Amino acid sequence: MLQTDEILTRIDGSVGYVTLNRPKAINSLNQSMIDTLRDVLSAWRDDPAVETVVIDGAGERGLCAGGDVVALRTSALADGAEARRFFFDEYTVNGLIGRFPKPYVAVMDGIVMGGGVGVSAHGSVRVVTDTTKLAMPEVGIGFIPDVGGTYVLAHAPGGLGLYAALTGSSLSGPDAIELGFADHFVPHDSLDAFKAAIASDGVDAALAKHTVAPPPSKLAAQRLWIDECFGTAADPTPLPELLSRLRRHDAEEAHRAADVISGRSPIAVAVTREAVRRATDHASLEEALIQEYRVSCASLRSHDFAEGIRAQLVDKDRNPQWSPASFDDVTSAEVDAYFQPADPDLTF
Repeated sequence: MLQTDEILTRIDGSVGYVTLNRPKAINSLNQSMIDTLRDVLSAWRDDPAVETVVIDGAGERGLCAGGDVVALRTSALADGAEARRFFFDEYTVNGLIGRFPKPYVAVMDGIVMGGGVGVSAHGSVRVVTDTTKLAMPEVGIGFIPDVGGTYVLAHAPGGLGLYAALTGSSLSGPDAIELGFADHFVPHDSLDAFKAAIASDGVDAALAKHTVAPPPSKLAAQRLWIDECFGTAADPTPLPELLSRLRRHDAEEAHRAADVISGRSPIAVAVTREAVRRATDHASLEEALIQEYRVSCASLRSHDFAEGIRAQLVDKDRNPQWSPASFDDVTSAEVDAYFQPADPDLTF
């Protein structure tokens, strides 16, 4: 059986179960986990005895809190080679999940952030719960949404994708369904029975027995001010105007969004806005991943990536010194530089 201490696998009947197993780190992904996950999924893809795959996370805190960004920062401060390899291999796995030929059931319980979105949101059966807290919070550390996240955000209704991308705000299970990150809602307390039923009864029967109608999405209820201020992914509001609209709006939530965005990395916010806009034209997940790899490689060379992680996770002073320091100081040339081909580029 293919597994390590950090990736646990088992086969029950015709179902392959894979569990991310770093619960103290909320199952954050490292290079060895990505390597094992790629090998496991490739083997099960080609194994006729495995008809369905289920992925979940160990512990009570969540599926996956993302990648090990402190290690990525260490690499970026050196030559960036290990970080580039991690992104290359991680996005390859995201693409593998997106075109997996068998049912791929992602149990998106608890915290699902960054890389956790990449191993779940591109599956064919995506399940959230009443404890789901999903986010693409990259702009808060001077990074840009990746792992195919821009592809999902670009196709979210109205301005919801841009709101989620530019604020990095946490989304509930119903919100995740509204934005297109998930499909089904299963109560947290029913998860064990749901996962067992997949092996005994099949995916469709398990879904029919255990899914319930999700509560209303609180974010969807705010569509009016979000759409008015953010525009659409394909035609986003210019950043200075966006902040002005948010601050002038009657909705108190709009003022809070302006405050949040104003505290994020200006270059990361500008590049994120452009990445989501460009992703509206992408014909496939793979096309978005290729763009994201270019952007991620450029981020490794930036000031704000190392500085954001320092402030949030290393020194923990929560006081990043961004450069450029304001949105007005970000030039179009600086933004465009993030989208230049990598050497080598990601390929599928």
